[in-house]
Amino acid sequence: MQFVPVVDSNQRPLMPTTFARAEHWIKSGKATPFFRKGIFCVRLNVEPSNRHTQAVAVGIDPGSKREGYTVKSKAHTYLNQQFHAVDWVKDSEEASTNARRARRSRKTPYRPNRQNRKRGGIPPSTKARWQFKIRVVKVFATIFPISDIGIEDVKAITKKGGKRWNTSFSPLEVGKQWCYSELEKIAPVTKFDGYNDTYLTRQELGLKKSKAKLSNGFNAHCVDSWVMAYLMVGGDSGPENTAVRECKPIRIYRRQLHVFNPGKDGYRRPYGGSMSQGLKRGGIVKHPKYGKCYVGGEDVQKSRISLHSLDTGKRLCQNAKPADCKFLAYNSWRTVKPSF
Repeated sequence: MQFVPVVDSNQRPLMPTTFARAEHWIKSGKATPFFRKGIFCVRLNVEPSNRHTQAVAVGIDPGSKREGYTVKSKAHTYLNQQFHAVDWVKDSEEASTNARRARRSRKTPYRPNRQNRKRGGIPPSTKARWQFKIRVVKVFATIFPISDIGIEDVKAITKKGGKRWNTSFSPLEVGKQWCYSELEKIAPVTKFDGYNDTYLTRQELGLKKSKAKLSNGFNAHCVDSWVMAYLMVGGDSGPENTAVRECKPIRIYRRQLHVFNPGKDGYRRPYGGSMSQGLKRGGIVKHPKYGKCYVGGEDVQKSRISLHSLDTGKRLCQNAKPADCKFLAYNSWRTVKPSF
């Protein structure tokens, strides 16, 4: 059974409802439909009959290529969502570093040390991965009354005799501790061991996990996120809802002064950034010819933008006029496979 998230007129999340009831509310004018990051929701136009909320947990199964998320109460499984991990930051930072080093050697033989630069922190690639988990849970918290968050506590590779590295200097350890502290601001966080908690409970319930880690089925990643949510709120010994929404983050390239290689006329066009001719990149727009799509890059000289398909991510055109595009909503990921 599929469920629809519900919020009141002040955007406060209530308990989800069924599609049939949501449809009845919309037809009678009691609710207004809207989408939140691709998730169909309804907003009540009247005072809700009951504001009591049950315990609703979010289970998170981290992964290097795919990640699983489950939103569940004791009675129902409301949402199973699988995301492609943010795995392109490391290569982008390496290219940026190499370009900066080459430029530095060409311009000056010696660059003085600048003490005003920030020291320490989390590496960009590590922070991007953990930050995406926080963003996803924050979106869930705006449409579900989240009371608990469970996450599988991944461990970094330890080094023999490396006490300082093993306890505090591993980027993964530093990144996950920062992520846990940020998630605690949303709801209490419970950390689960991959074997003693997730695996043994899965075996006890008779659930199997697929070895095809890149598949978009429930048994790939969402089965573990469901188990963690089950451990927090309880319920039946098996999920009644195994539909999975597969989503992929929209990559927005970091702003550069210009591209590395000049064009035929020797002009180095600007590259990257978060805006295209006044429209937010990744934002959903409606075009007279291409329908609903999202905004990509821009041509500064011609004042044109590129549009991309919401289904495949492929570029539809490079010469769309911004005036022809009606902005609909901000967006940061697209749905690869809907849940129904």
